[in-house]
Amino acid sequence: MNRLAKTFFIAAAGFAAVAGAADYDVIVAGGGPAGIGAGYMSAKRGAKTLVLEKSGRLGGMGVSAMVSPFSMATSSDIVRGIAKRIGFGRSVDFHLADVRAYDLLREAGADVMLHADVLGPVMDGNRVTGVRVHCIEGERKISAKVVIDATGNGIVAAAAGVPYEEGRKGDGLVQPMSIMFTVGGFDPAKRFICVSEEHARSKHCIVNGRKWEDIVQDEIKAGNLPPEVGVIRLYPGHTKGLNVVNATQVNGLYGSRSADLTKAEIAARKQAAQIVDVMRRHLPGYANAHIAEMPAVVGVRETRRFEGVDRLTTEDVLSGRKCEDAVARRCSFVIDIHNPAGAGQADGHDKAVTGGARRVKPYDIPYGALVPKKVDGLLFCGRCLSATHEALASCRVMGPAMATGVGAGAAAADAVKKGIEVRAVDAKNLHLFDK
Repeated sequence: MNRLAKTFFIAAAGFAAVAGAADYDVIVAGGGPAGIGAGYMSAKRGAKTLVLEKSGRLGGMGVSAMVSPFSMATSSDIVRGIAKRIGFGRSVDFHLADVRAYDLLREAGADVMLHADVLGPVMDGNRVTGVRVHCIEGERKISAKVVIDATGNGIVAAAAGVPYEEGRKGDGLVQPMSIMFTVGGFDPAKRFICVSEEHARSKHCIVNGRKWEDIVQDEIKAGNLPPEVGVIRLYPGHTKGLNVVNATQVNGLYGSRSADLTKAEIAARKQAAQIVDVMRRHLPGYANAHIAEMPAVVGVRETRRFEGVDRLTTEDVLSGRKCEDAVARRCSFVIDIHNPAGAGQADGHDKAVTGGARRVKPYDIPYGALVPKKVDGLLFCGRCLSATHEALASCRVMGPAMATGVGAGAAAADAVKKGIEVRAVDAKNLHLFDK
């Protein structure tokens, strides 16, 4: 056997050890915040676990889409510990978070495979028994006792036949997609911060004697910005010389469709150049500002929401629902609905140009929102859980998403250990919130 053939044989044999006859207890489809939480907790609880990620980096929207800051917005020592370990905080370290997440998962005992695009489930009647994966070597089937769908889009759950909703009631529109990017080249002593629509119109966000919102609106009227941008938010970057910019917005497109994703990628990146031009002309110290870092993918806020045994509703997040079977506690992020049909927030347009987000009372997310009603061997977590359009707008951020992943991982390991269905797991006894 020549050297090249021998090398190929060894590589193929190594792959077979991961994806061949050997079964996994738990497969986690998706390596974003929810998938990291699921893989970590499943392996930590003793299940033989594999995390599959379609890109070359773990971290999901927090890394590939450069979403920052990490919104903790939930009460979980486990989530807080994971986030600190991998570099998710008030600013996100995009450069090293993926490697740290890999080390975290491996130390917990999980296997990780990157460049592994999950195509759908392997089914035995009404039971998910594994996944079909497209790898560089070709398509493979990998078996598992429980599959956790942490893909964001619900790739496994949709193909398994779990009913789902997409978009809001009435017109079916989803929240817009966005590109978050960083700018450098400005005077660090004059770094400008604007964290929200409310902040942009307040006395704390004044530029040359004018409210920042008014300046942005004038630029829209002059045709220098598209009307759907509405507000330019700037957050602290991971160094003093960087701002994270959250301002681009592409409406009327769906993150579950490749053609729409293509349009969103191009349109949002073009908007980024327009936004930097506005910053240069108006913000003191920003005359030489430039785009420093662009993400690999557009940020997606909402696609499929699946039917679960339980459901997180709008009333739940407004009233502060408490659950005995909680997988996430004291979730507190606002109902942040980036307007699917225009600029700013979808609510509150009678109060201001770009609206305002509704506040919630700290609420719990029930385990039942991760469990399909009829399909066995499957859990879903992250932004494809069972929730209304409005409730998802609160719980879709990275802290609660990771918490639901942690809950799904613990439940999957418990089901495997006891030889029971995931719907039979008693979430009250998962000890997710023990000190």
